[in-house]
Amino acid sequence: MSKPSIKLLPILLLLFVGSGMCALIYEVVWFQLLELVIGSSAISLGVLLATFMGGMCLGSLYLPRFIDKKHHPLKVYAFLELGIGVMGVLVLYLVPLVGTLYTLTPGHGFVGIAMRAVVAAICLLPPTIMMGATLPAVARWIEATPKGVSWLGFFYGGNTAGAVIGAVLAGFYLLRKYDMSTATLFAAAINIAIFFAARTIAANAPVLADTGDTETLETDETHNTPSSRLVYVVIGMSGLCALGAEVVWTRLLSLMLGASTYTFSLILAVFLAGLGIGSAAGAALARSLNRPQYALGVAQALQMLGIMWAAFMIAVALPNWPVNPSLSPGPWFMFHVDVTKCIWVVLPSACLWGASFPLALAALAKRTEDTGKLAGRVYAANTFGAILGSLAFSLIVVPQFGTQHAQQLLLVLSGVSALLAFSTMLSTARVTATASLLVTAGALIALTTSVPAVPGLLVAYGRFMVTWLDRVQIEYVGEGMNSSIAVSKLGENGATQFHVAGKVEASSLPQDMRLQRMLGHLPALVHTDPKSVLIVGFGAGVTSGSFVPYPGIKRIVICELEPLIPQVVSTYFATENNHVKDDPRTQIFYDDARSFIITTKEKFDIITSDPIHPWVKGAASLYTEEYFEAVKDHLNPGGVVTQWVPLYESNMAAVKSEVATFLKVFPNGTVWANNVDGKGYDVVMLAGKDSLRININHIEERLRQADYQNVVESLVEVGLNSSLALFSTYATQASDLTSWVSDAEINRDRNLRLQYLAGTGLNAYQGDAIFSSMAAGRKFPTNLFVADSAWIGALQGMLGSPQ
Repeated sequence: MSKPSIKLLPILLLLFVGSGMCALIYEVVWFQLLELVIGSSAISLGVLLATFMGGMCLGSLYLPRFIDKKHHPLKVYAFLELGIGVMGVLVLYLVPLVGTLYTLTPGHGFVGIAMRAVVAAICLLPPTIMMGATLPAVARWIEATPKGVSWLGFFYGGNTAGAVIGAVLAGFYLLRKYDMSTATLFAAAINIAIFFAARTIAANAPVLADTGDTETLETDETHNTPSSRLVYVVIGMSGLCALGAEVVWTRLLSLMLGASTYTFSLILAVFLAGLGIGSAAGAALARSLNRPQYALGVAQALQMLGIMWAAFMIAVALPNWPVNPSLSPGPWFMFHVDVTKCIWVVLPSACLWGASFPLALAALAKRTEDTGKLAGRVYAANTFGAILGSLAFSLIVVPQFGTQHAQQLLLVLSGVSALLAFSTMLSTARVTATASLLVTAGALIALTTSVPAVPGLLVAYGRFMVTWLDRVQIEYVGEGMNSSIAVSKLGENGATQFHVAGKVEASSLPQDMRLQRMLGHLPALVHTDPKSVLIVGFGAGVTSGSFVPYPGIKRIVICELEPLIPQVVSTYFATENNHVKDDPRTQIFYDDARSFIITTKEKFDIITSDPIHPWVKGAASLYTEEYFEAVKDHLNPGGVVTQWVPLYESNMAAVKSEVATFLKVFPNGTVWANNVDGKGYDVVMLAGKDSLRININHIEERLRQADYQNVVESLVEVGLNSSLALFSTYATQASDLTSWVSDAEINRDRNLRLQYLAGTGLNAYQGDAIFSSMAAGRKFPTNLFVADSAWIGALQGMLGSPQ
């Protein structure tokens, strides 16, 4: 009986690899899908992650209680995989239905957060409960012997190895080349294949596997003794530290690598790879260890060194690598560099966290115990800790105390975890335990006080930090709930710059001031009588502040994701933004802009959108066809919309996608250039809800009025001395772009194609070539302007060649 069982174990391990691969594909797809409904703020992501991991925790804990041991474990596992595949497909259709209900409810405050939790729970709990139950189900097939317990560690490691494959496959291929539906169907097909394979194995396997291990694994503990309870606490704290560190390191590494979807996939893949490697190593050790709880303590103690190593690499070593990404021969070269950095930082600690799981199993195992319950309890403890870690560090620790203190806290928690593990041996190996406790306590004190602070220059310039050494002065650094921000002052001209997540987002430099004012003044002047305006993204507040001088505007609504930006950054640009934050007409909502727009019942005369670069993870949802449709629906009759499109740090395919998607919803759209030294830099898309006609005579009449003089001054400050100067920034319009966008990929909710196109261009500077190509087919817009012949003639002269 033993030999057939032994031969089947490697096959079952392969099935677990496939299971892990499918789980990560689903996770990536579901997170992307649900973010479209409930937003991508830290609170929304926290709700999503807590629900996802909470379901897995419940599944691992309660399956052994509700499924009797008389059922063949492999048959139970087979039907769980089938259920996961079915639910994976159903979620694709369930999310839009539940999303429709969500849009009917208030999207803000406590009620909004509660509704987001309900939406996430409805969609994610059923499949994630089944995912969490797979390990306990298979664990029941294995006896609690040294070899048996080690196989549980191998299964956990194999599942994690599959997750690595799934993360890379989803992030770099399935979603980049296809869409969420294709990725989901691929994963579901694998689940179904696993179902049939597991059913076949079950038909030819005994109810309990004999691993050929005759040695009895006995400990003095059961899960009810004080010592064993401490082991559960240790593995729970290990999970807490692992996910807390992932939160901290993902934020810091994304500064260094660029916060694209590829970066997040890389970090996740390396983290999971470390867990898998560590789990396999821990499982191999568990076969021969007499005191696995001691090895568990050593892993936690070494974890302090791993966390210190990562902190030093992130703050001191890697930012000073002499690498200028703009000189890269292509995106894939930089991906190789980025993988190296991720491995260098994350892998040591991830391996130790991975090893902790099989060591905890071995420390708790008893021959007579139900291995399903054992694996379920350990997995649940680890996952529950992971939930606490991800929520606490993303919502409380980092925003309140910063990443330096967050890493110090991780060191303390790892040290305490090691002390608890060693304390379980005081009754059986007093000398060894006491010595280990003293060494760990000393190392904890020494390391915690040595964690370096993250350089402000890294927060400001990220992957380009080395190119800005000794050139700027950092005025402010803040680590908020949703992003890290900085304010700097240039040494050569004293200009102020505002940075988000390692990149310049706004500044008082002439080209940026002109762009920010254009986003406000173009729609405010084109609209005949604007009363209300919605601004997506506060930035430096200059665009929002451009509406302050208009006497007819009664309401200025701003939607901003990160509270620190209006509260702190606005003060550095108070003159440029006309103190808009304190204007009595202004109301600021701190939320994901997409979530705000789809849930608000309010409509506006003007909506102007200046989001972060589309290659930043989550930003592409503010450039989709469905988002633009929602914007259109929230415009009053005669309403006007403007949309920023960057040409720098981008590529032709990404810009074409942005322009084509906007024009699909607004077929009367126009493009206005913000060039630097005659070369393409960025552009503004302008369109009306219905037709678009610009009445120059009416605009000039308004600009001559006394109460419009502040508007005139605002325009003059950025070199736009007349209506002719403002509208001479015209670049092209929809009718001239038909051929140019014919091969463009429309960015839709179901594919979010833009984030993958733009993610390969974040280190590129092709703005002038992109603009020249875009404007090459331009014809003079004879039907766009209502003006006298002299003004039209002057504009024709100023426009001249599109080049």
